[in-house]
Amino acid sequence: MKTKVLALAVVAGFVFACGSSKSAPEAAKPAPKKELTPELAEGKSLYEGSCARCHQLYKPTDYNAEAWKPIVTRMQKKARLSDEQGMKIYNYLTSGAE
Repeated sequence: MKTKVLALAVVAGFVFACGSSKSAPEAAKPAPKKELTPELAEGKSLYEGSCARCHQLYKPTDYNAEAWKPIVTRMQKKARLSDEQGMKIYNYLTSGAE
């Protein structure tokens, strides 16, 4: 009986050792951060400076481009920003850069 258990343990160890060397699936890696162009940097600065005065900032990834459009348009009026400034903020939020 001991030899059967020992043989089973050896076979199990061998199967385990020869099994796939793949580890658990890797967590999805975040997309590489895009570098900020001067215009995107200005949009980020406007977003952080103008919007944070009144409320907590959302992450750019919290909404998609379609959802950001009406938010930026509405908040642009409240913050008294020009269309150009609003567009820079929108471009930053939808660029994928952080």
